[in-house]
Amino acid sequence: MRNIEIIANGKYLPKKEILSKDIEKKLNLEEGYIEKRTGIIKRYYVETEKIEDLAINVVKNLFSKEISKDNIGLIIVATTTTDKLMPGISNYVQKALNIDKCICLDILAGCSGYINAFDIASMYIKTGKVEKALIIGVEVLSRYIDLEDINTSIILADGAGATLVGSTNTDKKYYSNIKAEGENNHILECKSNSNIYMEGKEIYKYAVTKTVENVKELLEKSGENLENIKYIIPHQSNMRIMKAIANRLKIETNKIYTNIENVGNTFCASIPIALNEMMENGLLQKGDKIILLGYGGGLNTGSILMSY
Repeated sequence: MRNIEIIANGKYLPKKEILSKDIEKKLNLEEGYIEKRTGIIKRYYVETEKIEDLAINVVKNLFSKEISKDNIGLIIVATTTTDKLMPGISNYVQKALNIDKCICLDILAGCSGYINAFDIASMYIKTGKVEKALIIGVEVLSRYIDLEDINTSIILADGAGATLVGSTNTDKKYYSNIKAEGENNHILECKSNSNIYMEGKEIYKYAVTKTVENVKELLEKSGENLENIKYIIPHQSNMRIMKAIANRLKIETNKIYTNIENVGNTFCASIPIALNEMMENGLLQKGDKIILLGYGGGLNTGSILMSY
């Protein structure tokens, strides 16, 4: 069975910048309230762009780095805010890339969707069904926010991230641990033509317990020690949650990569956006062991331990 490697990454953020201090004024909150509770200073909203526009633009950014489009056999899009029942967002991307023969999938797996999509892509590659796969996380959460709802309006944002992965004969680690627990799915949901509903306190309890359990199980499955992991790259949910995860894992907070302060919580797009920034800033070297960690609506929790 073949191994999988990350070939390239891209990100795309809309142009409209929304500052936390402006939201605080609208909601009659004290100055600094949002940053103190979420870590967010600013985020971005779409204006006229459609969700497929974000997906296409992030792919264009990825391939502007002189990366070959050859042999892409799978495009898989993870989102929670699609308005495209048919054709899928992945089909719009396929058309924009001008790929004639390609598997196209859109999946709904809550904020953990990028992790699920990544793992699906790995199985297609490892079994030899495809040579390369394009994994996209994209969200237009601003269109599903009640601006008066403090649980969602202070934290959610729009954006897209994309990762191109492919097969390699190099010895690479890859383990995943993906689970769903539907009994508490009511604490984070979005029904058709309605706004996102979130029970903030319950989400916090879930996020700081189930994620830690998941990572510990992943480490046991892989036989790897946490001290050998260079970074954990989590879903950028809330700075307080990410610090709590570090505390419960008994690791330094700087081992958990965060960029939520400048982009907000972009659900399925958050991990590939963070990954792109790390790659651009030279924080990752070939062979580094990393953990990608997703969690959210479903309730879905998933982690991947892999060699960069």
